[in-house]
Amino acid sequence: MKTHRVTIKDIARELKVSISTVSRALTDHPDISPGTKQVVRDFVEKMKYRPNAIALSLRNQRTQIIGVIVPEIVHHFFSEVISGIDEAAVKAGYNVMFFQSNERYDREIMNIQSIMASRADGVLISFAKDTSNFNHIRQLLDDRIPVVLFDRATDEIETDKVIVDDFEGAFTAVEYLIKTGCKRIAHFAGPQHLQTHYQRKRGYISALEKNGLPLDDNLVLISDSYESALEVTRILMQKPDPPDAIFAVNDMTAVGTLNALKAMEFRIPEDVSVVGFTNGLVSKVTDPLITTISQHGFEIGKKATEILIRRIQEEGKSFKPITEVIKTELVIRDSTRKL
Repeated sequence: MKTHRVTIKDIARELKVSISTVSRALTDHPDISPGTKQVVRDFVEKMKYRPNAIALSLRNQRTQIIGVIVPEIVHHFFSEVISGIDEAAVKAGYNVMFFQSNERYDREIMNIQSIMASRADGVLISFAKDTSNFNHIRQLLDDRIPVVLFDRATDEIETDKVIVDDFEGAFTAVEYLIKTGCKRIAHFAGPQHLQTHYQRKRGYISALEKNGLPLDDNLVLISDSYESALEVTRILMQKPDPPDAIFAVNDMTAVGTLNALKAMEFRIPEDVSVVGFTNGLVSKVTDPLITTISQHGFEIGKKATEILIRRIQEEGKSFKPITEVIKTELVIRDSTRKL
């Protein structure tokens, strides 16, 4: 005998509230009080209610799907961000579709097209390295699809953003190197059209200026990967006046730097200190362990998702875009001298 499936109508009747109140409580709508939400959730759990996703989509003209585009899923930072996104989305009753641009603008365009074809309710995106045209994001916004940019963002788009305090993180890292006695600090930078890389270079320069050290353009080189760091470090350290510290734009570049220095028989940190940026798993397994800046990826993903869901639920309401800045933290390990 087929049993009766519990519906939102049943829940509303038992709790003596409207159907819309139950529906909004289940999607964590801001207009519903925390007390009412908890009563509904407790009753739903007791009755083992499971929403009919197809019916919800037809009724609300929503799919309860969020599209997410990251440059690299295997990158530790982005895997942390994804975990934060997933937790916040599931809690609010949303499913997540993940896409990887593989650091390519053309793949990013394809990802956006797939998300639009899937009728996702909103999009979270961190740009690929070579993305400099943002018309695909403008198309989403023109179609009234909410967008939140995270980590890699741009000021050219008027939308919500969740970013890392890259400037302060870099400043803290370089000032720590100076306080440990380093005088010639090199910076392995990333492409400067990306705000994350631009702000880290600004933080590096600001720390030098504040502490009375000259900026030597010969010590600033573009290198943002393990492979490039192997080559750039070798060239740099063969110059007549090599640096006594290297601040790398990310952890994988720091690992390449570390391995190149060891191959050249430099002592770390006695001869050269090395600092990364990310606090990924790789920084915790090198020899020596790498001093780095923690970006708190999980918090970034969670916060970006919460903002996006709020925009989805406030559909039609005017709003002023916000920018949330996540603070960084210096993690001191063995690749730098001690104070």
